[in-house]
Amino acid sequence: MLATSSPPHVLRLAAHPLRWRLLGELARSDRRVGELCELADRRQSLVSYHLRQLRDGGLVSARRSLADGRDSYYVLELARCGELLHGACASLHPALAHAAGPDAGRASDMPRARVLFLCTGNSARSQMAEALAEQLSGGAVRAASAGSHPKPLHPNAVRVMREWGIDLAGNRSKHLGELSGRRFGYVVSLCDRVREVCPEFPGTPQAIHWSIRDPAREPGTDEQTLPAFERIADELAMRIGFLLATINHTTATREVIEHA
Repeated sequence: MLATSSPPHVLRLAAHPLRWRLLGELARSDRRVGELCELADRRQSLVSYHLRQLRDGGLVSARRSLADGRDSYYVLELARCGELLHGACASLHPALAHAAGPDAGRASDMPRARVLFLCTGNSARSQMAEALAEQLSGGAVRAASAGSHPKPLHPNAVRVMREWGIDLAGNRSKHLGELSGRRFGYVVSLCDRVREVCPEFPGTPQAIHWSIRDPAREPGTDEQTLPAFERIADELAMRIGFLLATINHTTATREVIEHA
């Protein structure tokens, strides 16, 4: 198989310096357009234009902020990016298809890391994220979770995690103040509201924001809202998989620098 005469659209999209910068920032954390303007040092009209190009190409999406309904968070579609880049490599040479899938770079021997997941109620999203991070890392990640306004653990969170082979039934919800003195390498806020009130933690951990809807706020009975919990669990598992790859890469890079 020979490469096509013109590069795949995903490569043409990503090749623009500003779009590449925006993709890089969104790979680290979901961001509002104002934050992206500040990070890229570009005016909003220009940033918005390139974000629209990335949205049209399926690399980025926007979610209305639950903290401020007038604002939106931009989200990098990690899985879709992986699929498109995988296809782009395969179009260049079939052998590259086996080396560039979305799972590329995930090592089985994870370095030790401490990760804190935060949401408002600590009743669903952050509890599921805590459990999934420990499971998907094979126990290498020590995860914790808390909320700014804790609520009882939602039965659908327990039910969905049971499908993943995880038992949350004995868990309790915790206020983020209980963990304020503990050290973490990464602090991940899962809702827009808790991001605004997240305290500083010792050791300057890396702050990451994922703008994820609260399935507990969906209307209907527990049976009717169960699919929403299942979708959130799938999204969390996908994002955590990429976070684990980031932890691997960061640790490996640090070790190379320290031994140089």
